[in-house]
Amino acid sequence: QQMQQQQMQQQGQQGQQTRVSGRVTYSRLLEFVDEGSVRRVDLYDSGRTAVVLVKVGDREQQLVCDLPGATTGLIERLQSKNVAIEVHAPEKPNEMFKVLGDVAFPLLVIVGLLFLRSQSGSGGAGGIPGFGNQTKAKVVVAPDTGVKFADVAGIDEAKEELTEIVDFLKAPERFVKVGAKIPKGVLLTGPPGTGKTLMAKALAGESGVPFIQASASEFIELFVGVGASRVRDIFKQAKEKAPCIIFIDEIDAIGRQRGAGMGGGNDEREQTLNQILTEMDGFEGNTGVIVVAATNRADILDNALLRPGRFDRRVTVGLPDVKGREQILNVHIKNKKVGEDIKLTEVAKRTAGFSGADLENLMNESAILTARRNKKAISEQEINDAADRVIAGLEGRALSDNAAKKLVAYHEAGHALVGTLLPYHDPVNKVTLVPRGQAKGLTWFTPNEDQSLVSLNTLKARIAGALGGRAAEQIVFGSSQVTTGAGGDLQQVERMARAMVTQFGMSEVGSIAIDEGGFMGPSYSEELGSKIDTAIRGISDECYLKATTLLTTHRACLDRLADELVEAETLPGDRLRQIVAEYTQVPEKLAAV
Repeated sequence: QQMQQQQMQQQGQQGQQTRVSGRVTYSRLLEFVDEGSVRRVDLYDSGRTAVVLVKVGDREQQLVCDLPGATTGLIERLQSKNVAIEVHAPEKPNEMFKVLGDVAFPLLVIVGLLFLRSQSGSGGAGGIPGFGNQTKAKVVVAPDTGVKFADVAGIDEAKEELTEIVDFLKAPERFVKVGAKIPKGVLLTGPPGTGKTLMAKALAGESGVPFIQASASEFIELFVGVGASRVRDIFKQAKEKAPCIIFIDEIDAIGRQRGAGMGGGNDEREQTLNQILTEMDGFEGNTGVIVVAATNRADILDNALLRPGRFDRRVTVGLPDVKGREQILNVHIKNKKVGEDIKLTEVAKRTAGFSGADLENLMNESAILTARRNKKAISEQEINDAADRVIAGLEGRALSDNAAKKLVAYHEAGHALVGTLLPYHDPVNKVTLVPRGQAKGLTWFTPNEDQSLVSLNTLKARIAGALGGRAAEQIVFGSSQVTTGAGGDLQQVERMARAMVTQFGMSEVGSIAIDEGGFMGPSYSEELGSKIDTAIRGISDECYLKATTLLTTHRACLDRLADELVEAETLPGDRLRQIVAEYTQVPEKLAAV
């Protein structure tokens, strides 16, 4: 814009010494024309901009005006007033430079990329850093990871499998004598945080052999062929240092089913995978090279990668049970000061579904809380508070509005009372009005044992318990006063009821598992979809009626629990059951199956 302004000043002043002194609107320009004040007009930018020489009083001024799209009327007015008009064409050199810039810059970028590609494909040691075929994997000749099998707890089956691998590496002749072949690969599968990478570190620490660690994503680069060359490099290093362990973390980044995508990035991934398949199946005899890989997405891995001869063994590293969680907690309190009141068995029971990483984080949060409170040792209170924070989020301030506090108290009391009166429901651990995260209040349920199998009665009891909060609001405050507080409960109910119908065959739809179709949409007919919706609604209505009936029958107990909550803000499970026992018999909890 500045260059255009300078051009207009220079060309508009040919034969004149008057400078551009300002801007003028189009309507004001027309007034100048009608008054006969315009002496000359220079048009620029294809008629979109005008530099106007105007006589105002005894002096002349040059003004700039932005013209509308159609200027025919202006031209006619100027001609009727005998005003000199000159049209200025754009400067050709500027256009030429613009065209050259538009073409030359992309061309230079393409040439540069082709040059880098040729350098990276040369395979020589003189390639450009970052684009060569050298792997970024870490090679640890004398591994000192600081982790031994004694430091790994709660996953004994996986530990046994890898202990055998260590024996293979330390004393291979014992196995060769009886004709056994050393496994070529071990695939560790399981949810995140269960200790797959920790097991690999322990394997390195126990075996004492060279350990090559790499992440699958490190093989993939911008240029096709780099990943495959890095795979060749890493296996070459391993063979030179045999016996040796190669650990590939998150192998699903390159090992997913082939043919599932499009584009160059997918071609590079497939080339890398093909090279891994070739290297793993190309060993001559017992070379002493073992590939250990970890993933939490074993379902998407290529079948060729999973066959015997490549990954001979698949070790599932699952979530620990109660005993395993207690063992893991014992590992993580070794370097911490803990009080004598801590019962790790109770902590393990409360943390059902926690992985090893979750338990480590729990103990670390407990230690942080202890230091923040200026205590000398971790107590049970810190562990409970840390568990609440890990599960539900940061603690907020209790509600000060008495009406809102009373409503939340009835909502949580409804959950707790229904859960207590149903024999197949998990027992109540604690009820609180202290907000955490998005929740204004919380009711904690803790199963007495790990539940790998869950019965129909237990699922219906859990749905009824989840609906207890909404049922209590409706009974006490009326249908028109129910709140949005049950939003999360209703989502949980829908998930459980849908799973009962479409996954577990627990409805009149039939004993079938129905594919929901994922992002592609449902793969079933509209008629079947209608039956599914009806069945889900039926389960929800049945359980809501059960919750409403229980709370209506035991309304006095519900009122008492709500009053106690408003007063104390938190009720432990034992205290809650004492109050319920004053009004009715508390049923004995039955097994989930």
